[in-house]
Amino acid sequence: MSLKHHIDFLGQLRKMQSVNGFGSGEAATDSRLTETTAFGVNPGGLRMFSFVPDGPAQKLPLVVVLHGCTQNAAGYEVGAGWCTLAQRYGFALLLPEQTRANNPNTCFNWFAPDDIRRDSGEVGSIRQMVEHMARTHNIDRARIFATGLSAGGAMTAALLATYPDVFAGGAVIAGLPYGVALNVRQALKEMRQASARTNRQLGDLVRGATPHRGPWPKLAVWHGDADRTVDPANADALVRQWLDLHGLPDAPTAQNKVDGYPRRLWRNPGGETVVESYTVTGMAHGTPLGVGAGEQSYGMAGAYLLDVGISSSYHIAQFFGLTGRIHQSRPADKAVRLRPAPTGSRDPATEAAVRGGDRDRSPGAQHAEASSTQSEGRRGFDVGAVITRALTAAGLMK
Repeated sequence: MSLKHHIDFLGQLRKMQSVNGFGSGEAATDSRLTETTAFGVNPGGLRMFSFVPDGPAQKLPLVVVLHGCTQNAAGYEVGAGWCTLAQRYGFALLLPEQTRANNPNTCFNWFAPDDIRRDSGEVGSIRQMVEHMARTHNIDRARIFATGLSAGGAMTAALLATYPDVFAGGAVIAGLPYGVALNVRQALKEMRQASARTNRQLGDLVRGATPHRGPWPKLAVWHGDADRTVDPANADALVRQWLDLHGLPDAPTAQNKVDGYPRRLWRNPGGETVVESYTVTGMAHGTPLGVGAGEQSYGMAGAYLLDVGISSSYHIAQFFGLTGRIHQSRPADKAVRLRPAPTGSRDPATEAAVRGGDRDRSPGAQHAEASSTQSEGRRGFDVGAVITRALTAAGLMK
């Protein structure tokens, strides 16, 4: 690697350390998220973080952003670039955060029946957070969306299924269809190999969640075809689940390439794209990023945050219809202080440094989206040692 790459890595590492507080035990100072503790009933025991852009008073769209396993709200926001997008284009963010008391690996419990039933468990908590945001921040209730990675992606599908009257659309990254697993064993099985269900069977899983019969939220699906943590066949199943709900055929309305990656889209009779699917060829398990120069560059690479030359966050916001105009910039001195990650947490930057990259593990050893019975302690982290290794690799130190 070049010296520039090492310096870039160290700069990103420093920022992730500041946001997540690992290693130093000091409070973070550069996160723009704020925590709300009194947002209503909290049957799922989740934490609530949010971001509201500065600027003229107006009705704001809202995007719910759900992190993946081993991550937290602040780390995933920085990695995926959502606050930067929200300030640039003028929409609010809600970032629920899982706790280790609920799941030792901080996975959202997308496979637990009590957590994916309307007005119950984790989806019930998130619905309360959405309502709190709507009441206190002038949210446009017709433009509420959700997106998430991995376990957060599967929980995004659960939100759309249990509250189709609340969400106008969603985007699932490396996730699974709603209702395909109702316990840990089934979750691991579906992650390894998506079971064969017909479109109708998949659609019925959603129709069985509420009495709602349409209209249905629109959906974008993102998945790497080299994902060895969540079988890419789950992306196809998720697409077919929502095609059935929208009454659309398997054959896409159009196909093209975006930043070199295949995209399929399905339009309803009114001409609106209601389902789209991105296959990120060669990508493992994670959120696709494009962190190079350009107006579509957001976020920073890390564990499960993969720089593959396409910004999923930007294209998801575009799919939601949120990128039509530029919003007023937020003054730099208005960053809000955020607490460090809870003791014992392992954030994406630590994962990358300890493991030496974003290599997939087998589903059984992977964060597993399913509850592990063993809590993992924090590994020691020496920033000085990382700098030394970087300078040595660059030929500047022996």
